[in-house]
Amino acid sequence: MPIRKINFALEEFYHIYNRGCNKQEIFHDKQDYQRFVDLLYMSNRKEKFNFSDFPETRSMYELSNENPLVAIGAYTSMPNHFHILLKPLVKNGVSLFMHKLCIAYATYFNQKYKRTGTLFEGRFKAKHIDNDRYLKYVFSYIHLNILKLTPNIFGYTYSSLLDYCGEIRPQNKIINKKMFPEYFPTKKDFLEEINQWISYKDSLDPV
Repeated sequence: MPIRKINFALEEFYHIYNRGCNKQEIFHDKQDYQRFVDLLYMSNRKEKFNFSDFPETRSMYELSNENPLVAIGAYTSMPNHFHILLKPLVKNGVSLFMHKLCIAYATYFNQKYKRTGTLFEGRFKAKHIDNDRYLKYVFSYIHLNILKLTPNIFGYTYSSLLDYCGEIRPQNKIINKKMFPEYFPTKKDFLEEINQWISYKDSLDPV
């Protein structure tokens, strides 16, 4: 198994991403997308959890998260890959969080589709964000990935875009804005940034 070339340091920012093995789809329907988004919240804790503890009458977002492993600043899930912007809050927080997230989702996916074997393409990938300009860029890059699927990015619910647009929803609790620079103090500031990138999206090269 290859050794990861990056060491995750507290108070630093990282762009995390991975895709399905052989570029296969890892989300087939709305239920798959929603499970992954829910796991972003449920996996971000030191304590163990079980989805069976949450019947339809109770939302998992009612459970407080007082001991998060990481702070999540942005995320999006696409048919065969995902992106997460995060900051570790405890030692080994990134690795612990990603292990819980990927194992939980792969277990769900394999059980649902009666398959076995690896779901993701090896270990998750990570890039250290080492300057302010790069960090602000990654916010836009992650959210504008949605353009690959639809021009109506504001109708896409499986990313953190709507959380920055001021929509009130349970998934607001996934994002920890206080742990990231206040690039977008208002909805207007965020929309101006996004629309500026949309106007010349061809220059928004992959990170």
